[in-house]
Amino acid sequence: MVIVRVAHPVTDFATWKAAFDRDPVGRQRGGVRRYRIIRAIETPGTVGIDLEFDDRPTAERFRDGLVQLWASGAAQALGISRPQASLHEEADTVEL
Repeated sequence: MVIVRVAHPVTDFATWKAAFDRDPVGRQRGGVRRYRIIRAIETPGTVGIDLEFDDRPTAERFRDGLVQLWASGAAQALGISRPQASLHEEADTVEL
């Protein structure tokens, strides 16, 4: 499994979440198997998203699409600043 980890602050979580739910990048079509959204407790305007993929090439294509979307001005329109997306691989999972 390969994970695209996205992190960025947002000025208004509800506005950002509504846009995320409209899915402008086509998560399912882009190969996302599962995602998780997290928010920092101390700074609830800080959002993290883990998007899970079956393989690295699919994850890289999706990440590149996100970068293009952000470059188009869509990030600024949603109050997203300094968006980052990086590739990760699952090294270990333990359920307790």
